[in-house]
Amino acid sequence: MHLDARGLPLSTSSADAAAAFDHLIVGYLTQRADTPARLAALLEADPDFALAHCMQGYFAMLGFKRTVVPAAVQAAHTAHALAADATPRERSHIAALTAWTEGELDRALVLWESILRSHPQDVVAFRLAHFVNFWLGRPQDMVSSVERVIPAWSQAVPGYSSMLACQAFSHEETGNHLAAEPAGRRAIELDPGDLWAAHAIAHVMESQGRRSEGIQWLTTLAPHWEGSHNLQHHLWWHCALFELEHGDTAAALDLYDTRFRNLAAPLTVASPDVYIDVQNAASMLFRLQRLGFDVGNRWEELADKAEARIGDCQSAFTLPHWLMALIATGRTAAAQRMVEAMRDFAKGSGTVPPIVRDYVLPIAEAQLAHAAGRHAEAVALMRPAIGGMYRLGGSHTQQDVLEQLFVDAALKAGSTADIRLALERVAGLRAIPPERFIGWREAASRVSVAAGR
Repeated sequence: MHLDARGLPLSTSSADAAAAFDHLIVGYLTQRADTPARLAALLEADPDFALAHCMQGYFAMLGFKRTVVPAAVQAAHTAHALAADATPRERSHIAALTAWTEGELDRALVLWESILRSHPQDVVAFRLAHFVNFWLGRPQDMVSSVERVIPAWSQAVPGYSSMLACQAFSHEETGNHLAAEPAGRRAIELDPGDLWAAHAIAHVMESQGRRSEGIQWLTTLAPHWEGSHNLQHHLWWHCALFELEHGDTAAALDLYDTRFRNLAAPLTVASPDVYIDVQNAASMLFRLQRLGFDVGNRWEELADKAEARIGDCQSAFTLPHWLMALIATGRTAAAQRMVEAMRDFAKGSGTVPPIVRDYVLPIAEAQLAHAAGRHAEAVALMRPAIGGMYRLGGSHTQQDVLEQLFVDAALKAGSTADIRLALERVAGLRAIPPERFIGWREAASRVSVAAGR
């Protein structure tokens, strides 16, 4: 038995496997594009290492893609079969993977947090809980998780900058910018290539309207992102949002084509329909079209991929983005098939089906009504869901595209009360008034005129 870099026992007799495990975890924490190769090296070093197979299953599930779930299920079965000599901590990881493959994300979260109570330096359990809580719209749980374990960490513990990055992002998502920014900046001091820390600070700057500073922040750090995975695309998406707020749509579209939706880029070729890239692309095109800009044929490739993913509801937040592409390209029949597939999925058990039933479906039906010109109906369909829309996951900045969908329908329906409702919602999520954001100026102006100001 060997120890990992943080002193936790690993049930492998191979020193090479222990070293490969640490190399894999560094790749995971630092968002390296070669993480799959690191995983393959770990499995080769010790094919009988139960936790290695568990990690294989975890990485499959991180893709939020239905077609890879069977591989994760098989990895969980293999890990369980090899776990006779595994530590209790490792067996808890295998149980968490099993729960995740069964759609029981709440059970997985309980298991990860139970691991952390005994092993606060188990960075895999922590980082997976952080990830899943984020995509379930639970920022308070993200804060609670990081604040429980971070007293056990210090700069001397490998991975500390990643913990600070998670601390920064958790606090940013709960609006605590005074705690978020110092933690994120300290993480960057320790590791200038920490994408999650760069991301957390970009969110702070976006909420506070610090657009020029945000562009400088991201472009200055960008050289450190070489070799990272698709999260770098998301950071360039943030940069494009800053450009859009400056009114520079040409710059935003250039970043779209060259930085975060470059179809010829190796990362995109390797993973052409990864969920975060789809969200980046669809939400940017939706925002630009709302503002009256021609986006050319950029929707088409997204719509092609959306049709291929009908019935895949692993990522609740991605579903409205797939629909945006189908609607924008006039593929109404495909959009309706996607909604019907959501309806079937929503009848299932687990953590995500009720979210799809209560929040995704009303939004999807509103999208179809809005596209058909039935704007008042779209508002009525979506209104009951917006209070719990955060449960789809994603950040406030990402969720803003759905808030804009609602206000766009309200504007076209001429419903001043709903426009005001939308403005009040977005005002509660940002540090500056809605009228300072380009996508909200028309709504703010309309309410001012209605009030006689």
